[in-house]
Amino acid sequence: MLKKNFFNRDAQIVAKNLLGKVLRAKYRNVWLSARITETEAYYLNDKASHASLGFTEKRKALFMVPGTIYMYYARGSDSVNVSCRGEGNAVLIKSAVPFVDKKTPKTMITTMQRLNPVKGTNKIRKFDKLCAGQTLLCQSLNLKVKDWDQKQFDRDKFYIEDIGYKPIKVTQAIRLGIPKGRDEHLEYRFIDEVEYK
Repeated sequence: MLKKNFFNRDAQIVAKNLLGKVLRAKYRNVWLSARITETEAYYLNDKASHASLGFTEKRKALFMVPGTIYMYYARGSDSVNVSCRGEGNAVLIKSAVPFVDKKTPKTMITTMQRLNPVKGTNKIRKFDKLCAGQTLLCQSLNLKVKDWDQKQFDRDKFYIEDIGYKPIKVTQAIRLGIPKGRDEHLEYRFIDEVEYK
């Protein structure tokens, strides 16, 4: 499990270093896991940041100690972030891929697929699409705003692990979906390119 000092750094450093780390979340008696492939950094003075709009009870996690979970609804669905050094600074976990290792139960993938079917259908979502986006990721891991916003990571329920994986090539680019005039030009998105080939 990553310690708090991992997050007590500049948001861009945290965003880059989260690539390859594994999210592990317990759903009922099944551990679900996904390796992070894409992140975005946000700062207090960044116009695209929620924190730039000021402190509110809903945005409280952004002003709490580094390593605090901040969850909000993106287009009506759950999205997960983690606070970093400096009030209002955070990293959005943008995308991942399901991760299978010796700890993985046989039922993990089918559980994730059941949690996250193709929207509006009963069709099974393909393995590589289960966590391909911030809301799909949360749905596949059953991460909910009501359960985790303003909370700390918990080894028994939800945490991030360093498995020793290091991306071979990291691309830095502009963030996605940032409206014009909201610092859309800033290259605060980090991508593990191996996962996108």
